[in-house]
Amino acid sequence: MAPPAARPDQRQSHLNEANRLFEQARHEADAGNISASGILILKGLEQERRAGGVGPQVMQLIKPRQ
Repeated sequence: MAPPAARPDQRQSHLNEANRLFEQARHEADAGNISASGILILKGLEQERRAGGVGPQVMQLIKPRQ
């Protein structure tokens, strides 16, 4: 498990990478490279998904009933 201080930095790193990929996708689409743009969008969405997964997981916080 990552140290608590590293979590916000890791989340922000994923979001920054997603924004970079989306911007690159926009340039590819403007240049007419639709396939390359689509691939970059999917990579950006993956980074957003990873950003959402940083931090404690809900299932780890729920204790089973005894």
